[in-house]
Amino acid sequence: MKPVGLFLLVLFVWSSEISAQTPYYQGKTIRLVVGYPAGSAHDIWARLVAPQLTKHIPGNPATIVQIMTGAGSMTAANYVYNIAKPDGLTIGVINAALYFEQLMKRSEVQFDWSKFTWVGSASPTNALLYMWANTPYKTIHDVRSATVPPKCGVTGTGNTGYYFPKLLEQTIGAKFNLVTGYQGGSEIELAVERGEVQCRAFSVQVFFGREPFNTWRSKNLVRVLVQTGKKRDPRLPETPLLNELMDQYRTTDANRRLATALLGSGEFGSAPMLASPGTPAEQVKLLRGGYAKGLSSPDLIAEAKKRGLEPELISGEEMESLAKEVMVQPPEVIGLMKKVMGE
Repeated sequence: MKPVGLFLLVLFVWSSEISAQTPYYQGKTIRLVVGYPAGSAHDIWARLVAPQLTKHIPGNPATIVQIMTGAGSMTAANYVYNIAKPDGLTIGVINAALYFEQLMKRSEVQFDWSKFTWVGSASPTNALLYMWANTPYKTIHDVRSATVPPKCGVTGTGNTGYYFPKLLEQTIGAKFNLVTGYQGGSEIELAVERGEVQCRAFSVQVFFGREPFNTWRSKNLVRVLVQTGKKRDPRLPETPLLNELMDQYRTTDANRRLATALLGSGEFGSAPMLASPGTPAEQVKLLRGGYAKGLSSPDLIAEAKKRGLEPELISGEEMESLAKEVMVQPPEVIGLMKKVMGE
């Protein structure tokens, strides 16, 4: 072999060895695409997790958070599924209940929930419905008997703000007037303060996790009428559970099954994080590992607690299994779900 050829061969082998030793994520940037506005719970979780991914993923990739609002995070979900490359460099942070839209075969759904690459999530969630205190609706029973239903602010149809009030109508007969079209929770809170709407449904964790709710509670400006879960949250000892109300109002078995199916979205956590289908297994392993390590890090836990959040890991493996499970529903439940969602 000529000296030049030998030199090139040695150079190729040496370069290949160096490349093999270089972590995939070194010098790269991971983008977290958040389907809700800045300051939302999803945005807060993204900004808590992002630096942890930099710290705990081999190669220490840079991270940026990008806001991509629209249709209760449907826009972000469709983007991650169809447009983002399956290279492990784009992570969506979306609404945990978007699978309802797929079950009901909504035309705007451009994804298959069971085929997303699931990275991880934090804190299984329960839901609540709050009411502005100066309204005549002091309890959920007042809402049931009201001649004029209260107005609840909503971002889109595929989230807690929409389906929980509709579920209350279906299961216990409490009527609401849902005002849709708000871009995010912050807009709804301003609308509540201005008197445009009187109520909102969302997660217990957010209600105790950020402003303006901390101030509202301290000034007795808001009250919680109903909550979900197997037992009352210790911070809401006087607020009835939906299960208790369904017992009181003798909800049918079919509607109880509907409640189980809808509220199961809470098992996907406060801010599910996912990547494109087809992301290579090695990148999936690194993303899941970095997320899991980050969520248990003392600095993230300390910062989360300052915000009233309690990190509890839901692994990507758990979410992958759950995503396949929730997509299998009997026709009876799908029919009731369509009714609740206004189809």
